[in-house]
Amino acid sequence: MIKVLVTGATGFLGSRLVEHLVDHTNKYSVIGTGRKFSTDNRYAHPNLRYILGDLCDKKFVQTLFDEKIEMVINCASFSSPWGSKEVFEKANIQTQQHLIDECQKNKIDRFIYISSPSIYFDYTDRLGVTEKTPLPLNLVNNYAITKVKAEGLLKNSGLDYMILRPRALIGRGDTVIMPRLIRSHLEGKLRIMGNGDNLVDLTSVSNMTEAIRLSMHSNHKNEDFNISNGKPVVLWDEINSILKSIGKTTVTKKIPYPIMYGIASLLELKSKFIDRRKEPVLTRYGVGVLSKNFTFDISKAQALLGYQAKQTTEEAMDEFARWFLNSQQ
Repeated sequence: MIKVLVTGATGFLGSRLVEHLVDHTNKYSVIGTGRKFSTDNRYAHPNLRYILGDLCDKKFVQTLFDEKIEMVINCASFSSPWGSKEVFEKANIQTQQHLIDECQKNKIDRFIYISSPSIYFDYTDRLGVTEKTPLPLNLVNNYAITKVKAEGLLKNSGLDYMILRPRALIGRGDTVIMPRLIRSHLEGKLRIMGNGDNLVDLTSVSNMTEAIRLSMHSNHKNEDFNISNGKPVVLWDEINSILKSIGKTTVTKKIPYPIMYGIASLLELKSKFIDRRKEPVLTRYGVGVLSKNFTFDISKAQALLGYQAKQTTEEAMDEFARWFLNSQQ
């Protein structure tokens, strides 16, 4: 069996990935690491073992490689639209460097890094973004900045690597995208931002875990891939579909993008200079993501990895709704 280290294994993507790997075949022995478990992100399987700890601790990272690791999949990341440069650098760059150092020492066969589509975002409509699409001169926030830097560390490491950028993960276990929107709606704060017709790509987490598995065994190396379901949807139609499926009213009130962007700008200034370090309830990035068209061209992943989206967006949304309703009981 191939011994695989999965970081971020107690998070949304990482927890689904370790489940996918050990259930797929009897091919993988998985070490999953993360900071802590939540209610349902721990999976029991004889080929899976968890070792909890902090990747910022270099000595802890060194102990992980006592396990004779053959491949590393780094899903760990501090993902937030708001936060200090120092926090992001420690969580996303320092941890990446610690893993790279140990991979170099231990001659690891392949390092797979999960990056972010936020590196392409620039508050404009972006349709059919490819891996060759130029990045903005000014990246949107500290998260995007550190993801680009972490990619650069890997590209310059001399390791055999693959970089994957999934666009908006959805499905069972999502604790970020849909739950935040639902919470905002329950608080009476959710409004359609812009005209409500913006097309976006979404990615079923089950499709993403299969894309990762394919990248583990591809004959290609040192490549980056944009990943999505490959079929753009109207974002606010999907949000309303989820709200309806969990028994909530749909959102109909619209607020123009310039107004929402202006409100978010003021809230960011307040957080920066008055409520020091407190994340604003609305950010410009959040407004942009919910207002602008943003789709990927995934032809490279299809051609080089043989990637095909097997679970539809509707199926992933239904999967999330069932899981969410069950978690509320």
